[in-house]
Formats: sequence, structure tokens, C-alpha cells
Amino acid sequence: MGSPDSILLARMQSLLTFVLSCLLLAFSASAKADIYSEVNRLVLAEQWSSAQSQAEKHLKTQPTDPQMRLLLSRIQDGQGQAAAAMATLQTLSQSFPELPEPHNNLAALLARQNRYAEALVSLQAAIRARPDYATALENLGDVYLALAIEAYQNANRAMPSQPRTTNKRLAVEQVLKSSAP
Repeated sequence: MGSPDSILLARMQSLLTFVLSCLLLAFSASAKADIYSEVNRLVLAEQWSSAQSQAEKHLKTQPTDPQMRLLLSRIQDGQGQAAAAMATLQTLSQSFPELPEPHNNLAALLARQNRYAEALVSLQAAIRARPDYATALENLGDVYLALAIEAYQNANRAMPSQPRTTNKRLAVEQVLKSSAP
């Protein structure tokens, strides 16, 4: 056994190593948070190429990072690359089916292309992942309204002499217009 001084010194070194490790982890977490904040700031400022450069740089070292991949999809969409954004969200949804955001964001892109049946499937996956996800629940309501409009339009084409389907379609369209931001 060593002297009490050497035992104390060894414990202090061990404690110092532990504290330094904790500080490094905290610094690493802080640095990670900073990259997300920076990319998000660039997205909000619509500085798409800078945002994409930062996101891709981060993804080279951490290619499976779901938060950065989600930001990348927003960047792609902001640059008018809807197909690339949807592909990013689809692979993200497959890699992390438990995350509701990729499903919801994919549904929003699909709905924007009037692909409501596909959007419905994505929203249902988002809600399965998190039943209390208010944004997905609201988007689900909007998709159901859009599907109702389509159904009334189809009914009106099948039987144009029925004004009630036109009235219902117009009423649903009014609901959508009145709730738009």
C-alpha cells in the first residue's frame, strides 16, 4: 500500500480526470448545440448555401444525426429541391421511425404537391410515433379537409346536377381559407 499522501494524490488525479471528462462532454454538447443553432439561424435568414455547407460539413462526421438531417431537408426545400427534401425525410423516417417530425414534414411536402393520400399515411405514422403531436394532428385535419374537397369535386363530376356537393365543397374550402395563416 502507498502512503496516505500518494493515495490522496491518486484520488485527486482520478477526480480531476473525471471533472475534465465532464467538462469536455459539456463543451462537446455545447458545441453541438451551437452548430444546430447556427444552421437554424441561417435557415431562418434564408441563407441556404451557407446553411447547406454547415449542415453537410457536420453530416460528414456524423452522417446519421437525425436533427441535422431534418435541418438539411428544410434547406433542400428552401432551395426548391422538394424531391431531395422528400428523399432525405423518407430515409430519415426509415432510420428513425419513432421520430414524428420527419413523417410530419414529409406529409407537408406531399400535401403541397396535392398527394393527400400519401400525406395521410405519413401523418398517421407521425401520430403513431407521438399521439400528442399537435402540429401533425392539425395537419391531419387539413389533409382530411383536402381529401373531402377532392371527394366533393369527384361527386360533382359524376353527378353535376347535384348542387349540394358543390355547396359542401365550397363550405370546406371556406373553412380551409379561414384557418390559413
